[in-house]
Amino acid sequence: MTATVKYDEVEVGQELPAADYNVRRLNLVMYAGASGDFNQIHWNERFAKMVGLPDVIAHGMYTMAQAGRFVTDWAGDPGAVVDFGVRFSSMVVVPDDDQGATISVSGVVEEKLEDKRVVIGLTARSGEQKVLSKARAVVQLS
Repeated sequence: MTATVKYDEVEVGQELPAADYNVRRLNLVMYAGASGDFNQIHWNERFAKMVGLPDVIAHGMYTMAQAGRFVTDWAGDPGAVVDFGVRFSSMVVVPDDDQGATISVSGVVEEKLEDKRVVIGLTARSGEQKVLSKARAVVQLS
């Protein structure tokens, strides 16, 4: 596959359409199984509160994965992402109710590089909290 986004059709400053990703406790249990990270803060409310957290929190890497999903959905090809990194700045608290939490991700083209590559700056929030900082992806476009 190759990216469906064309290098000549993007400009620095262009905003990518934002997306929301719902997170429920079931998603965290499934992610724990896939990742092998069974830390109780990600699924046991009693334990999470006992160690001082407000409630169960999403895995940081799960949150990062949603930002990665945002980029690959935009590019049209998971293989188009050639570099990706974030810093974790806050927690995604996931209540045990029908709504769970929402991770909202947006992006902007920050730079056009040689070889049809672009740098995408990402913003990820849960509620009013910015949950990722210094989030960037380099994407190979067609």
